[in-house]
Amino acid sequence: MNAPVLQSHIAGRWVGQQPAQVLHSAVNGRPVAQTHAESPDFAEAAHFARRRGVPALLALDFQERAERLKALAKYLGERKEQLYAVSAHTGATRTDGWIDIEGGTGTLFAYSSVGSNELPSGNVVHEGPALPLGKKGADVSRFAGTHILVPRRGVAVHINAFNFPVWGLLEKFAPTFLAGMPTIAKPATATSYLTEACVRLMLESGLLPEGALQLVIGGTGDLLDRLEESDVVTFTGSADTAARLRTNVNLVRRSIPFNAEADSLNCAILAPDVGPDDEEFDLFVKEVAREMTVKAGQKCTAIRRAIVPRRQLDAVAGKLAERLAKVVVGDPALEAVRMGALASKAQQRDVAERVAALAAGNEIVFGEGHGFKPQGEGVAEGAFFAPTLLLCAKPLANQVVHDVEAFGPVSTLMPYDDLDEAIALAARGRGSLVGTLVTKDPARAAHVVPQVAALHGRFLVLDREAAAESTGHGSPLPLLKHGGPGRAGGGEELGGLRAVKHYLQRTAVQGSPTMLAAVTGEFVRGAKVIETEVHPFRRHFEDLRIGESLLTHRRTVTEADIVAFGGISGDYFYMHFDEVAAAKSPFGKRIAHGYFVLSAAAGLFVSPAEGPVLANYGLDTLRFVKPLGIGDTIRARLTAKRKIDRRKKGPDGVGQGVVAWDVEVTNQAGEVVASYDILTLVAKRS
Repeated sequence: MNAPVLQSHIAGRWVGQQPAQVLHSAVNGRPVAQTHAESPDFAEAAHFARRRGVPALLALDFQERAERLKALAKYLGERKEQLYAVSAHTGATRTDGWIDIEGGTGTLFAYSSVGSNELPSGNVVHEGPALPLGKKGADVSRFAGTHILVPRRGVAVHINAFNFPVWGLLEKFAPTFLAGMPTIAKPATATSYLTEACVRLMLESGLLPEGALQLVIGGTGDLLDRLEESDVVTFTGSADTAARLRTNVNLVRRSIPFNAEADSLNCAILAPDVGPDDEEFDLFVKEVAREMTVKAGQKCTAIRRAIVPRRQLDAVAGKLAERLAKVVVGDPALEAVRMGALASKAQQRDVAERVAALAAGNEIVFGEGHGFKPQGEGVAEGAFFAPTLLLCAKPLANQVVHDVEAFGPVSTLMPYDDLDEAIALAARGRGSLVGTLVTKDPARAAHVVPQVAALHGRFLVLDREAAAESTGHGSPLPLLKHGGPGRAGGGEELGGLRAVKHYLQRTAVQGSPTMLAAVTGEFVRGAKVIETEVHPFRRHFEDLRIGESLLTHRRTVTEADIVAFGGISGDYFYMHFDEVAAAKSPFGKRIAHGYFVLSAAAGLFVSPAEGPVLANYGLDTLRFVKPLGIGDTIRARLTAKRKIDRRKKGPDGVGQGVVAWDVEVTNQAGEVVASYDILTLVAKRS
């Protein structure tokens, strides 16, 4: 039976009928799919993304796109078994597939939360605060500047590696979609059948606006030559391919951003304070073995260099060999199997060649000759490779082990004589995605991490305290940066909101505070305010306008206020109660509690009757600017600063929105005493 022909999705239609390259099962070599022979029209793809995808995405705001990501994650999660069935052909075990498939949907959920919690309604992000630029000073400046982030109105081309066909797609797509940028995704050919299956589900969901996602099966042709200044290219794969792509003439000429996440020789260091009887010793062995065998070692974050104290070398080697000998390799469909195949026969040949290069002059501690026999029917035609542990006795004199990466279940032990030598060995990798230090001693962690951090994108410090909840050396997390310097590509992915900002354009804006408020969609101090006979707290969310403001009546601070607040709060700090000590302070007198100022200000501006304001759930940017003494008089200005419609309802079914209020407390001289934002939940009319 002929394997199905995969299709590209270009300009809203599926393209490809004629078969080209046959893609084989990594488990038994049987045909799984075929790429298509037709060449997509990349000019049409880029044009469609810009002319149809961009407007359709920007018809939604950040909050609406975050909502779509959440719905998409649920949709894919409900159909995950379809993806698991296809994933098995890649050689992945159920655990491997979980990392790829549910790790991908988990990233969609994470970025939905990032958008909901950290981005505004609308499509402009204000990176404040606004800075006064005029000659008259901060309080009266009529000229100011700030920064905004806006969608780039271009297309993102994502070129992905073969090892994570689903996660690799979704971890790039999620922040791109949230930023309002259409995606053209190009998966690695070897496992593109799984990516195609995922994209078909995404498009069938009906949740993606037209042009938000296109798929390229096969080569990229002249796609990079079709890109423009507003576009972005990201790449995950080998350092050699990254170097070739980033020098594309069109990318260079137009200064198109190119973000690379490349392979790297990640390390794990066993600190000298850890011995064979310590729990941390077993944690180190377990971590190295796991990174060698999960996804058959096909992870850009896998541990390639295990750096251990020379006196512990034999013990570590023995424990690792013992653990690897228990790993059952074979067809992932078998219940006993714990490690599957490499993604393809080509990958199997590549790993074998690189292991041969690494083995020259070094010792194989554990490998194919130690009883390797994959389990399952037809596995002789599969792309299996034995877990292979090498030993380089003189790692400072052997640069090959720091240059050659076998992208499979392969790691090299390296002994060191002191901790500074271990740090030097880690640096020989010339830039890594991740490293790990296993230690019991916080002082050693404080010594090592700041030095190795210069050449690592992420660093795990592992001890028995962290072990129970540790996500492990090799797991990139949506809210932490993924990427590394030097050989690792020099790029960044994930990292929460940081990733979204890669697909937005930062622009400095100057003007009057009133103009800045109009542009940013946020109240800027000094801007014109809106004062009416209606207290702002009496407005429902839909009716409240940015800039609506209340200037309160005045209140004079008395000694009784300070004494009463001290009694209620239990705060009898000497600056509030000791005349003699306070007189010797920089203030020269007793002063009111800072939190009394907040409480007194709330008493001035709160509208106490039941109304639309449901709750105060936070306070940001608090600064106590000037002290307030007995006899000083305060008043407050409350102004609606920012509104975010998160499209949520309360238990009563009534909609709610978030309103941030700018609060400025001044004294009798008009000087700012306290400044802060209050965050409230405000009910909608229905």
